[in-house]
Amino acid sequence: MIELIPAIDIIAGKCVRLTQGDYGSKKVYNDNPVDVAKMLEGNGLQRLHLVDLDGAREGHIVNHQTLERIAGATTLTIDFGGGLKSDKDLEIAFECGAAMITGGSIAVRQPEIFERWLQRYGSERIILGADAKDGKIAVGGWQETTSNDLIPFIQGYHSKGVKKVICTDIGRDGMLQGPSTGLYKQIRADLPDVYLIASGGVSSIDDIRELEDAGIQAVIFGKAIYEGKISIENLVV
Repeated sequence: MIELIPAIDIIAGKCVRLTQGDYGSKKVYNDNPVDVAKMLEGNGLQRLHLVDLDGAREGHIVNHQTLERIAGATTLTIDFGGGLKSDKDLEIAFECGAAMITGGSIAVRQPEIFERWLQRYGSERIILGADAKDGKIAVGGWQETTSNDLIPFIQGYHSKGVKKVICTDIGRDGMLQGPSTGLYKQIRADLPDVYLIASGGVSSIDDIRELEDAGIQAVIFGKAIYEGKISIENLVV
């Protein structure tokens, strides 16, 4: 059974969604993310992908108080990402209730720090964020595309102990046009031992079933809930 991971993206303490990482496309869905998290938990979901979009843009943790409030009000297992660039950022995230963190830009720009985190906290708590645009890794809240090819990037970190990878196809994110199932199949074929978490483009329960049928272990989705494309009440059975 595919693991269901709803997403809450935070700007200025509010639940928002962007389209293809464009901050100018911001749409606020709820002023109180804690209410959203409680709703998700109340409908049987156990996991949460919480993204600090302010942190991603500014390069340091910003919305840690929102993380702390959600962790204090629910029993959701939270993975937190966005702007984690220093040991202090990581300590704050864990102290505020994150069970896991996702590192993307840090893994590209300062691999020695990310590898140290991996050794210190282990592969169950440190997730690699591999966000791709046209097959190349993107960083800095997706504002910059690097020359790193997606699959070799994941392979390199898998060889250093990474087990869990969140892969987002930026071109699909927030578009509600379906996930990049073909890309995820390719990653699974090349890296069968990686716990692959697909993200971006999910628009329906059928999309989730498609990913499950393709052998993808987990899926992140957000906008489809907030836009009413997926009925949260019917998601967990």
